[in-house]
Amino acid sequence: MNFQPRVWVVDDDASVRWVLNKALEAEGMTTRCFEGAGDLLDALVAERPDVLITDVRMPGMNGVQLMEQIEHRGHHFPVIVMTAHADLDTAVAAYTGGAFEYLPKPFDVDEAISLVWRASRNAENGNDAAGARETPLPAMIGEAPAMQEVFRAIGRLARSSMTVLVTGESGTGKELIARALHEHSPRAAQPFVALNTTAIASELLESELFGHERGAFTGADSRRIGRFEQADGGTLFLDEIGDMSLALQTRLLRVLAENEFYRVGGQATVEVDVRVIAATNQDLGAAVREGRFREDLFHRLNVIHIRAPALRDRREDIPLLLEHYLSKAAAELGVERKTLSPEALNALQAFDWPGNVRQLVNACRRLTVTAPGREIQPADVPEEFGGAETAARAEWTGMLARWAGRQLERDDAGPLLDTALPEFERTLIRTALNRAGGRRQEAAKLLGWGRNTLTRKIRELGLDA
Repeated sequence: MNFQPRVWVVDDDASVRWVLNKALEAEGMTTRCFEGAGDLLDALVAERPDVLITDVRMPGMNGVQLMEQIEHRGHHFPVIVMTAHADLDTAVAAYTGGAFEYLPKPFDVDEAISLVWRASRNAENGNDAAGARETPLPAMIGEAPAMQEVFRAIGRLARSSMTVLVTGESGTGKELIARALHEHSPRAAQPFVALNTTAIASELLESELFGHERGAFTGADSRRIGRFEQADGGTLFLDEIGDMSLALQTRLLRVLAENEFYRVGGQATVEVDVRVIAATNQDLGAAVREGRFREDLFHRLNVIHIRAPALRDRREDIPLLLEHYLSKAAAELGVERKTLSPEALNALQAFDWPGNVRQLVNACRRLTVTAPGREIQPADVPEEFGGAETAARAEWTGMLARWAGRQLERDDAGPLLDTALPEFERTLIRTALNRAGGRRQEAAKLLGWGRNTLTRKIRELGLDA
């Protein structure tokens, strides 16, 4: 007979309990639901589940404290942690407490069911929660699904010393991800050394990485320790790895394979224990095909791949980031923190941010200095951050809103659209005809209509004259 897991659910939200209970029972699972952690602990005296689903933030004992109590009492089963507050502090606590998986709310029910089946198979095979523990995460800002994927990847990797390749556009926070992997790994107490390979002249990069002996070249007056030796026992973060020369790629491959190298001008090997995390904004697969990057090195680096999402792919995080960095900018400059008007926030959230979070940070500093009032208005947002166009749009939509409000206050006001739409179309048609010098074919193209449609509209709206 197929294994049908016993699943317990603890959440102070009755609607969540009801949804999960119905979904789990539809899968043939046996369920028990609890409103609080105390009731669940009492039930553990007599029996235990195969899988537990728990909320984090609950009155009384929270989900993290519940996991501590379960472990203290010697119980071992997979725990799936849910939370509507998908910040990294919560994720840190969940993973540290030994969660099998972290599930941000609102969640897809099918995804939750799939996760329960995976956890139950883990329990059936005799693997307890401790064997699947996730790792704490650092303080990074983001609640978007794309960032949650990054958090999960970090959580799964942080207890290991595996080589990681981080890809993403410039300004997406690749070094922050690398620091997170280091700070929540067994190497956390050891050095984290970062090097942007494009910031060092190519002829000096070899010495920068591997060090040199005295007299190795003109100007080498003494022995110098390179970044690999500085990072011994810890983590070396190599940013923009795709720009490294083929000769240096060969030397890097040797270190990754054998954990040893020669200093420039040296005769004795230097042994190191270094975890390498590499990052690039390039497509290394394409670079391999074009012969610009060694295929064997690519496979050495690409053991685990994490993609840092572009800011335009996580727009829901923009308000959080703006709030954080406006506060930080105010503290750095010693001034009162600026706030954003709804229109200014809309302008910034609609902007594509080609420079990603780095550009947003600079925008917050600039707005803190240049915005004249305490509240940042659309007109204060520079054009390079999408301000001018959005400010103009906010101006006319604001006027339209005021007009609509006045219309609705009139006792004899008819349906708004019956009044507004004809005037709206007349205005746009006149503007397009003026721009086209009266040529209807060109004006129709500007409006996105066909010529026949424009001719009909002109007649209907009385614009023939």
